[in-house]
Amino acid sequence: MKNTTLCYIEKDGKYLMLHRVKKENDENKGKYIGIGGHFLENESPYDCVIREAKEETGLTLLAPNYRGIVTFVSDKYEAEQMHLFTCSDFSGEIIECNEGNLRWIEKSSLDKIPMWQGDKIFLNRLDLSNEFFNLKLVYNGDTLKEAYLDNKKIGLI
Repeated sequence: MKNTTLCYIEKDGKYLMLHRVKKENDENKGKYIGIGGHFLENESPYDCVIREAKEETGLTLLAPNYRGIVTFVSDKYEAEQMHLFTCSDFSGEIIECNEGNLRWIEKSSLDKIPMWQGDKIFLNRLDLSNEFFNLKLVYNGDTLKEAYLDNKKIGLI
């Protein structure tokens, strides 16, 4: 199982989103996602999210908030445990990203952009509660089939 981080950088009621359109053979191709990536050897979740944010956006995260763990299970992709963060305290200037196009998107407009169905569940959870959560998402291909929040099955959005 691979370990990754994902961060939703916040400013003025918006999230900085990455529209994944530049990489070939990208399982996220065409979708909007937060900022993040794979752990390097000996990195903590904080080390990884700070490094990935700097590499992808040029921004330095000053106080990332560890919000939850999302486990992805799929019959098509490698299983993944994603460490989820939000951050509104950052510095620097946005750079061009080689993985896609960075855009500030109103939180209220997130349901209008292409993204993984499971991402809508944890984005909703980020707005509903500040409590740390554990989410498991089960995909068949690119279709979300089941979701479990803190080990309890929940309805799909």
